[in-house]
Amino acid sequence: MNRRILGLALPNIITNITVPLLGMVDMAIVGHLSANHIGAIAIGTSIFNLIYWNFGFLRMGTSGFTAQAYGANRMDEAVKVFIRAFAVALAIALLLLVLQWPIALVSEKVFHGSPEVIALALQYFFIRIWAAPATLGLYAVKGWFIGMQNSRLPMWIAIILNIVNIVCSLLFVLVFHWDIRGVALGTVIAQYSGLAIGLFFVVKRYGHLFKEHFDFQLSIFNSKEMLRFFKVNGDIFLRTVCLAAVFTFITAASGRISDQVLAVDALLLQFFTLFSYIMDGFAYAGESLVGRYIGARDSHSLRLSIRLILLWGVILTVVFTALYALFGDWFLRIFSDETDIIASARPYMFWTLIVPICGFAAFLFDGIFVGATASRAMRNTMFLATASFFAVYFGLKALFPHHADDHQLWNNILWTAFMVYLTMRGVLQAALLKRSVYNKVDIP
Repeated sequence: MNRRILGLALPNIITNITVPLLGMVDMAIVGHLSANHIGAIAIGTSIFNLIYWNFGFLRMGTSGFTAQAYGANRMDEAVKVFIRAFAVALAIALLLLVLQWPIALVSEKVFHGSPEVIALALQYFFIRIWAAPATLGLYAVKGWFIGMQNSRLPMWIAIILNIVNIVCSLLFVLVFHWDIRGVALGTVIAQYSGLAIGLFFVVKRYGHLFKEHFDFQLSIFNSKEMLRFFKVNGDIFLRTVCLAAVFTFITAASGRISDQVLAVDALLLQFFTLFSYIMDGFAYAGESLVGRYIGARDSHSLRLSIRLILLWGVILTVVFTALYALFGDWFLRIFSDETDIIASARPYMFWTLIVPICGFAAFLFDGIFVGATASRAMRNTMFLATASFFAVYFGLKALFPHHADDHQLWNNILWTAFMVYLTMRGVLQAALLKRSVYNKVDIP
């Protein structure tokens, strides 16, 4: 079983690590321009996190449904899942393009920063938004591959996509001097390149399944199946709204404290992002295997796979905590050469050591619950964790009403609430594991 887990997890880790590495490259490029550019990238990225995370169900729901169809040897259903997800992805992307100006206006009100930072962030937004069809389409493609127990194809798509992005961003910024616009344009080009490669792999590797089972009208307009599709994905959507709300609030709250704190937290969140995407490699393995064994009604393999995935999570938590303790300052210098920002970040570096401990269970249980299509439990635990985040944040702030100018205090309160949020997600999902996952199959 360990070999099977690693066979799925390692390509997914390579796939996922390219995402934070790409963000780190973008941060490194603009980080050598100015602090305003760092803040602008943080805000611009948060806008798209708020947008795209809300539609993460296009990947998660697709992988769960597909894995269960695969486990039950229902290839006709697997094809229908892909068609539904891809069609919904394109429809949502078209809506986002139509609504880009209202989205920008709302974003300008939500995020706080100097006029220079906001202006740069909106330049980034109005270019990158045109990648929406490719980005959301790739969600469906990636989720389907994961459900089909194939983690190698998403790996190659991600590697090629991110190479294109890095090359384009470096070319546009360092050679053509297009500033933050060059970073955004590089992302657009890379996303469409990735979608083209993904669809090529779908046709090349699974074209025979689509020839046998393709029926667009049946896939899209079957009311019973679409109702189930939207019910599960609706729960995941609400869960992801909470996720996006927390991270959006973190960026917005950092900006309210100061542009300096905004830049510092943007750098510190890179540590969280790197760890989360490594852990998500095992979470994606959980999606594939849990869905497969539920579809096959194999209770023994289901239990074994979950135990081993959690064990790998503990091992990685120890490794990352040690790495951040030993090399945290070195990581900071990769992200930026602004000495004042690095100096301002050092008092908060202890939070990077706590993130793996508080967060690993939340990441892994997300994958396990997605594979089981246990969407209601995911939604409800996220509701409670999000409520705990805001309760802790505003509760602690109320204890210090006369310390409005203490930037370090306010930022430590923000990070404390974030740790509580991560811990609550893992604890609550662990409590619901038997009822929401194990009971999907007949377990004595």
